Amino acid sequence: MNDQFDCALDLMRRLPPQNVEENLARLLELVHPDLVDELLSAIDQPLKVRRCKKTGKDYLICDYNRDGDSYRSPWSNEYEPELPDGALPSPALRKLEIAANEAFDTYREMYYEGGISSVYAFDIDDKFAVVVLIKKVGDGARRMKGAWDSIHVFEVQERGRNAQYKLTSTIMLYMITNNQDLGDMSLSGSMTRQIEQDFHVDDPSAHIANIGRMVEDMEMKMRNSLQEVYFGKTRDIVNDLRSLGSLEESRNQARIQKELVGRLMDRNK
Repeated sequence: MNDQFDCALDLMRRLPPQNVEENLARLLELVHPDLVDELLSAIDQPLKVRRCKKTGKDYLICDYNRDGDSYRSPWSNEYEPELPDGALPSPALRKLEIAANEAFDTYREMYYEGGISSVYAFDIDDKFAVVVLIKKVGDGARRMKGAWDSIHVFEVQERGRNAQYKLTSTIMLYMITNNQDLGDMSLSGSMTRQIEQDFHVDDPSAHIANIGRMVEDMEMKMRNSLQEVYFGKTRDIVNDLRSLGSLEESRNQARIQKELVGRLMDRNK
């Protein structure tokens, strides 16, 4: 079953992230029943948006704020639909969660100029976890649409006045264009990275600054990687298919290159 699990994950990594729900549903029909829960927890899906009935604010839902068929709002700390015995963060973690949601709401507006963010915290044995979610959907202007989903999962282990942060970040991106200049084009992909860092912690509020710094650095690195891998590769393919310069320019460059090589060879004789 391990081989089937690995193959399933490998297959999902190669399929467009905007179709992950449909593809995952089909995949679950094929795999062994014992692997269903593992795959559901291992495969990240595009974030969905809900509106908090109590506060009227939008929030993002995923497995990290789900209990059964209900989802906890980070704004009201209540489950929708109502779930009286749903898991809740401890009072100290809830205080951290509130402050983190306020901080990342500012971060989202500063870097994304829109979108939605949600932060969830929960206890795990002698550690605690913090999940930072960010989603930005394109407005469809200029016949272009797309979405960016960031999922940052922190496992935090406090050690006296220091804390170790284990971060797993996943970014899912897709863009679809349909205009006269570019024609029809679909570009999509996902990327996952992990990192561990230790930081000094004077008080609980320092966790927010440390987590914010790691998210900022990770998103910058992953954005650059996505730009290099997807956009750079697309540009190389286009340039191989159709040169931007004229045929005469290409011939002149080839002639100059040939002359330089000939002179270098003569000099080495």
